[in-house]
Amino acid sequence: MTQENDNFVTEPRQETGLDELLECLVAVASIHHHDATREALIAGLPLEDGKLTPGVLGRAAARADLTARIIRSPLSQLNPALFPAIVLLEAGRACVLLNLDIKNGQAEVIFPELGEASSIVSLAGLQDAYSGQAAYVRPKFRFDARGPEVKKQRSRHWFWGVIRENRKLYRDVLIGSAVINLFAVAMPLFVMNVYDRVVPNAATETLWVLAVGIFIVLCFDLALRLMRNAFVDLAASRADVKLTSSIMSRVLGMRMEAKPASTGSFTATLQSFESVRAFIGSATIVALVDLPFVVLFAAIIALIGVPLVIPIVIGAVFVFLYALAAQSKLHELSETTWRIGAQRNATLVEAVGNLETVKALRSESRLQGMWERASAFLSRTSAQLRLVSSSVTSVALWTQHTVAVAIIIVGVYMIIEGDLTQGGLIAAYLLSSRAMAPISQAAGLMAQYHQSSTALQSLNDVMDKPTERIEGKAYINRPVVHGDVKFDSVSLSYPEAERSALNDVSFRLKPGEKVALIGRIGSGKSTLSKLLLALYQPTGGAIFLDDVDIRQFDPMQLRRHIGYVPQDIALFFGTLRENIVAGAGSEGVDDEALLEAVRLSGLESLVKSHPHGLDLPVGEGGSMLSGGQRQSVAIARALVNNPSVLLLDEPTSAMDHASEEVLKKNLTRFSQEKTMVIVTHRTSLLSLVDRIIVMDAGKVVADGPREQVVEALRKGQVGRAS
Repeated sequence: MTQENDNFVTEPRQETGLDELLECLVAVASIHHHDATREALIAGLPLEDGKLTPGVLGRAAARADLTARIIRSPLSQLNPALFPAIVLLEAGRACVLLNLDIKNGQAEVIFPELGEASSIVSLAGLQDAYSGQAAYVRPKFRFDARGPEVKKQRSRHWFWGVIRENRKLYRDVLIGSAVINLFAVAMPLFVMNVYDRVVPNAATETLWVLAVGIFIVLCFDLALRLMRNAFVDLAASRADVKLTSSIMSRVLGMRMEAKPASTGSFTATLQSFESVRAFIGSATIVALVDLPFVVLFAAIIALIGVPLVIPIVIGAVFVFLYALAAQSKLHELSETTWRIGAQRNATLVEAVGNLETVKALRSESRLQGMWERASAFLSRTSAQLRLVSSSVTSVALWTQHTVAVAIIIVGVYMIIEGDLTQGGLIAAYLLSSRAMAPISQAAGLMAQYHQSSTALQSLNDVMDKPTERIEGKAYINRPVVHGDVKFDSVSLSYPEAERSALNDVSFRLKPGEKVALIGRIGSGKSTLSKLLLALYQPTGGAIFLDDVDIRQFDPMQLRRHIGYVPQDIALFFGTLRENIVAGAGSEGVDDEALLEAVRLSGLESLVKSHPHGLDLPVGEGGSMLSGGQRQSVAIARALVNNPSVLLLDEPTSAMDHASEEVLKKNLTRFSQEKTMVIVTHRTSLLSLVDRIIVMDAGKVVADGPREQVVEALRKGQVGRAS
C-alpha cells in the first residue's frame, strides 16, 4: 500500500527507541524473500545504545544471506537496478528507497515507523535529510544440489581472507618499495661519481648538480617511506579490527560441548593473537618486501666489478643455511613456550577466580609451588628460545660486516690491478650493506615467525570449532510461543564423559503446566534445562517447543522465550540495572517491566534502601552482593522479558525462609499462564507445582501428580534406574 506524503519532514523526530536501520534491513530482507528475525540479525553484534550501526550492517545482513555495501553518492546518482537500497539520513535515521522519479521530483520510500507501507515523498525533502551515504543490500546467490561442482569450493580462511582484502594496499606498498630500493642506488652512484670525476677534476659545478639531484631523490625517498609505513599500518589496523572481531564472535557463538576444559589456557590462546598481530606489522612487511631487491643490488655491484659479488653470494648462502639449521629448534622451543605459558596462565586464572576458596582451604602453598615450577620452566625455555633466536640475528650481523670487509679486500686488489676505481669500491661497499640488510632482517624474523605460526595454529583450532548458528541456515520465526515442551527419547553424553548424562528421556509439558524435577545429585535434572535452552545438542532424540524441533529456532530467539535461573549464578561487572537487562536485546526493557521484575524477585527493598537505586554497583561476579541477592538478580533477569517458559534451577538455595515465601507468592501470581519447570531439592517449593518428575541416573523413574509422587516417595515405591 502506497501513501502520499509530499511534505517530507526534515526536522529530527522525537526519540522512539526504534532501531530504524535494523527495521530497514528487515524490510529489505522481506522484499528479497529472505526471512530473518530481528534477534537473529543482531545476535552477538556490537550495538550502540542497543541499536544497529552502519559499521556492522554488513555483518547483520550476512545473517539473512545478504550482502551490504555502504557507498557515498548523491541521491540522484544511486543505481535503480540495485534498489531497494537503505538510505542513511541525518540524526541516525534511515529509510528504504524503492524508487526514484527524478523527472517529477518524487521518491518512493518505506519509513520504519510506518511498517511495510511505502510512501511517496518529495525528492527535495529527502535530499535535505540525506546524509550522503546509502547501502546496497543484495541477496547472495545460492547453489543447490543440481549445480555440478566443477572443483571443490574452498571456504574463505578467517585470517588470510582478511589479509587478502587489503591486497590493493599491499600492492601500493610493493610499488613504493620498488621505487625506494631504486632510489637507494642513487647514493652509492653519487659517491662514486664524486670520487672518480669531481675530485680528480675539481669540477665543483658538477658537484652541485649531483648534490641537487641526490637531494631531490632523498626528499622523494623520505616521502615514499612515510607513505609506505602509513599504508602498511593502515592495512594492519584494518585487518586487526576485523580479525579480533571475528575471533570474539566465534568464541561467543561456540557450542558449549566445544568449549575447552581450561578457561585460563583458552584465554592464553586468544591472547596469543598479539604475536600474530606483531608479525604482520610494518617491520615484517618491509623486510619481506625488501628481500627480492637483494638481487638488484648484487647485479649493480656486478656491473661495478664481478668479483665483488662473490662475498655477497657466499654470505647470503651462509646466513640462509645457518637460519635453516636453527628452524627445528626454534619450532620446538616456540611450541614448548606457548604450552607452558598457557598452563601457567590457567593456574593464575583458576587461583584468582577461586581466591576465597584457596584461602579457606589453605591451598596457597600448592598453587604457589605450581606457579613457581611453571615459571622456572618457562624462564629456561624462553632463555633457550632467545639464545637461538639471537644467535641467528648475531650471525647474520657478523656475516654482513664480514662481507663488507671481504669486498674491501677484493676491491683493493682490483684497484691495484687497475680493474676498479676508488669510487667504485666505496659504491660497492655501500651497496653491499643494502644487499645484506634485508637478509639479516629476514633471518631475525624467523624466531618471531615460529611464535606467530604456533599462535596462528592454535587460533585456527578455535576458529574451526562448531558454532550454534549455522551459516546459511534458515531459522523459523516464532515471535510468540505457548510453552508446549516435549522431550522425545532424548539422550546426551558430555564430551569426554565416561557415561551418558541422559538416557532415552521422554515427557511432555502442556502450556501453563507447573512441574518439579527432583532426584539425586547427578541424575540429569540440570542437564534437561541446558538442553531446552539449546546450550547442548542431544546425542539422540529431539526436543520440541510448540511441536517444532528447537533446532529450527534461532538460538537467540529460542532463549528469548525462556526465562532461566541457573544453579550457579554469574553476574557481570557493572550496575544492578545492567545485570538485569543484560539479555534484553534490541527491543530493550521499559522501566515498568524492569521495576516489576525487581519487585517479583524480592530486590525491591535493596533498591529502595540503596542511594544509587538500580544503578548500585554489584562488583565483579556480583562480589558486592550476598548469595541470596545474587540469586534474586538472576530471578529478575529471568522474569524481565516476560517469557513463556520458566526454568528455575534451585532458585532459592541461598535464600532465607522469609525471602523464599515472598518469592513463592510472586511466582504463583506471575506464572499463571506460563510453563514452569523447577529443579529443586527443597520440598517447600513443591507447593508451586502440580506435577513431579523424578530423575535417576539420567532416566525418568517417576512422573505424575504431585500428591501421588510424594506419597510414592514417602513409601519407598520409587526405585532407582537400572
